[in-house]
Amino acid sequence: MTEAAGEAMRFCRSRSAGRRCTRPLDHAGLHRHRAIMWTDAAADPARCPGSGAVAPPAAPLPDGFPHGRALCPTCLRFLPLDGDGLIEEHETSDPDETPAEAGQRREWLNRHGW
Repeated sequence: MTEAAGEAMRFCRSRSAGRRCTRPLDHAGLHRHRAIMWTDAAADPARCPGSGAVAPPAAPLPDGFPHGRALCPTCLRFLPLDGDGLIEEHETSDPDETPAEAGQRREWLNRHGW
């Protein structure tokens, strides 16, 4: 977490073989995870392989977060369940996620683990 801004650093959303790019959001050049590098053309599709997985609603924090949503075992995001108890179709990251949502997810994972 950056001290000056008071919020978490945002990382690139690209993945390759399930590995997430560890470079900053909107970086130039190749994507990288440790010694592995890849281009946009070689990246995994944006659809998360956890879409459609069976999952129970996650245990709530005292403020109610995650409000009946389930934790995706692949991308570790909280997502709505469809009528059959399956995680809805989604991408591995949410470009519209707010710092507050990221903070609540961090708090939930610190309390409950993953």
